Amino acid sequence: MSDAASPPSFSPRLMIGRPELALIGITMLWGGTFLIVHQAMRHSGPFFFVGLRFGTAALIALPLALPVLRGVTAREWLAGGMIGLGIFGGYSLQSWGLQSIASTTSAFITAAYVPLVPIFQWAILRRRPRLASWAGVALAFVGLLLIAAPRDGLSLGKGEALTLISTLPIALEIIFISLWAGRVNVARVTLIQLMTTSLLAFASMVPAGEAVPPFSWVVVMSACGLGLMTAIIQLVMNWAQQSVSATRATLIYAGEPVWAGLIGWIAGDRLPAIALLGGALVVAAVIISEIRLGKN
Repeated sequence: MSDAASPPSFSPRLMIGRPELALIGITMLWGGTFLIVHQAMRHSGPFFFVGLRFGTAALIALPLALPVLRGVTAREWLAGGMIGLGIFGGYSLQSWGLQSIASTTSAFITAAYVPLVPIFQWAILRRRPRLASWAGVALAFVGLLLIAAPRDGLSLGKGEALTLISTLPIALEIIFISLWAGRVNVARVTLIQLMTTSLLAFASMVPAGEAVPPFSWVVVMSACGLGLMTAIIQLVMNWAQQSVSATRATLIYAGEPVWAGLIGWIAGDRLPAIALLGGALVVAAVIISEIRLGKN
């Protein structure tokens, strides 16, 4: 009764726990994949590389899923298939685009999925985002506009257009993970989605007219390294999004182009000041989205 009699006080709180910290960690890891894929695309077609990358990731995830594999359910096959379909669409188009655009540009355009997730979340999951989430999304979008068109305006060639289209399945992947979070076994679903992505990519080589490339250590080492990174990223995403909303996770993922830009800068891809300003806005968007008014 005493609580009801006294007026509630409000203060801003930064709500970052272990799941959020884990997502920040894989976002840094994720940012480093663009440069690797860009280099590998000089020696391989996109579908073969995506198939090899996710096939390797499935083999790495297999020991974790094997002890509980007998208990796989129809729901988990459906969840893994849906998530895998989103991954396949996003990564295949993104890799295709990386044949003709720089890794930093790809990362920045890919991050355009940020404003799509709250819309899909509202439409599919019926979860209306908080005002702070919308503010964070808007700020991130402005930052991404500054990053995506730092020199000559937004130029959508083939590579840029393919990458922009890839943002649709990437956004759906995040929604699908949230849709099934807490209702499936993480290890089993991760294995199924990795297998689904690999099989769809290899199967797409025939209608796309893509041939198996000549043997290349660059392709093999890149695929194996990215396979390990991919397995870690997908496991962490499936685990963390059981308690982190799709909107909050997306705004954390929005830091990906910042890390990709930093790695690109180290590799020699220098960004103009306006792009650096855009990166700062993306980081600010992540922080703002995490601050909420709560009762003491």
